Amino acid sequence: MKDKLKVIPLGGMGEIGKNITAIEYNDDIIVIDCGLAFPDEEMYGVDLIIPDISYLINNKDKVRGLVLTHGHEDHIGAIPYILKQLQMPIYGTKLTIGLVKTKLEEHKLLNETKVESVEIGDILELGSFKVEFIRATHSIADSCSLAIYTPLGTILHTGDFKIDYTPIDGKLMDLQRISTIGREGVLLLMADSTNVERTGHSSSESTIGHTLKRIFSTAKGRVIVATFASNIHRMQQVVDASMIYGRKVVFNGRSMENVSKVARELGYLHVPDTEIIDVDEISSYPNDKVTILTTGSQGEPMASLARIAFSNHRKISIEPNDTFIISASPIPGNDKLISKVINQLFKRGANVVYEDLEDVHVSGHAYQEELKLIHSLVKPKYFVPVHGEFRHLKHHADLAEKLGTPKENIFTLDTGEVLEIYSNECKKEGKVKAGSIFVDGLGVGDVGNIVLRDRRHLAQDGMLTIVVAIERESLSILSGPDIITRGFVYVKESEALIKEVKDIASEELDKCLKKGIIEWYLLKSAVKKAVENYIYEKTKRRPTIIPIIMET
Repeated sequence: MKDKLKVIPLGGMGEIGKNITAIEYNDDIIVIDCGLAFPDEEMYGVDLIIPDISYLINNKDKVRGLVLTHGHEDHIGAIPYILKQLQMPIYGTKLTIGLVKTKLEEHKLLNETKVESVEIGDILELGSFKVEFIRATHSIADSCSLAIYTPLGTILHTGDFKIDYTPIDGKLMDLQRISTIGREGVLLLMADSTNVERTGHSSSESTIGHTLKRIFSTAKGRVIVATFASNIHRMQQVVDASMIYGRKVVFNGRSMENVSKVARELGYLHVPDTEIIDVDEISSYPNDKVTILTTGSQGEPMASLARIAFSNHRKISIEPNDTFIISASPIPGNDKLISKVINQLFKRGANVVYEDLEDVHVSGHAYQEELKLIHSLVKPKYFVPVHGEFRHLKHHADLAEKLGTPKENIFTLDTGEVLEIYSNECKKEGKVKAGSIFVDGLGVGDVGNIVLRDRRHLAQDGMLTIVVAIERESLSILSGPDIITRGFVYVKESEALIKEVKDIASEELDKCLKKGIIEWYLLKSAVKKAVENYIYEKTKRRPTIIPIIMET
């Protein structure tokens, strides 16, 4: 058998989030990242989206471990759900593993999972693979790129990164090591594509600090900052500005509380215990001496920021002179949610500062000039753009070609598509089962496309239930039909329509019973069809019609 290396993205291609990639060589598989994605507005009732790992389950004897690049939800969020299907050891840097352990503890999986912390520069041996952790800069501390040494050559996976020359923690991306690996020869480069459409160079995280201090210096009331809970460097800058102006800090929202606790324990967030107060203590301090760090920067209806804006928060309500800082940019698809929250905050009399007005957010992903630098240092034989919607992958492929990678050596993959690399060639070779699993409450995977279709239908046209009782012996209607509607029409305002529906249902049942038809499914089908046709003719709508027939 010819030795071959397979690269199989099981998520993160043609989409934002749900990043997970399997790399396979003969009888060994390593998995890079295991993230989730968040549902869009059309996915009624769905809480989270996780990757389908059928391929890994079918090859579980080959799986040697899960290697993590950093601690963002789109890279670690699916781990508890995946571990319930497939146990494997997990490796990552200290903060990343700290955040993973918190998740596993919540899901009662910590004691049965091998979770191992590594240092930047460490090299792991996992079957045929060696994995080196290389320091990267991103919007969360302890991020890294991975050099994966395989029998056929080196794969360099950038993870999510930007090139920040003045990072908050002073830990620069190790471009020197990347350059050395590039000189030694890289078989395949897999690089972050999220911001490939943005020209120039991303701004440094440290620029945010100056803006925050200026806003804090003029704020007359409380300052409430909404940002990603995982952005510890942003949290640190908010804390620093608060301490300069004598403000106590409140961490509000479950993920904000969890992440800040882990970051402080591990030494990534520096704030004295005396400067932190609980949400219940806010009223004990003057408004101009309080800063609240909260979740909800994406406008999520159930997160703290939206609950404060719409007066649904149990402990925090808007007060005169409050200044809200939304220190994040919208994830694609969330623009409307954020706009709604910002408008509501303004309506309630708050002062709101957001990205369009001030430099209160910088991206954690590389712009074009940073991507060009990586390509120039690495000079890979083959290139696969990762992490982004299809347009991002396409633009990144075009950029790589301009920088000298031959077009035939650039591969834009779909989720589930297999890239096979041999000693002298590289090609796409079929697909494996991959896709999305929906998490709805405690149910994982029990909401599929058909259920979502039904929910969309119910949301658009509503439901009409026809309840009737029949006597089997005399083949006659005992009571009903009674009509119950939800989300279709208001009964009192549409009495004529509802009366007509009752008459049609009654006539259809009489017809069937006179013919001696008493099979439930035939009766239901006849009533449903007759009512459906009438309602569409009168309203041009198709509510879900549910006949309920009882017999005595």
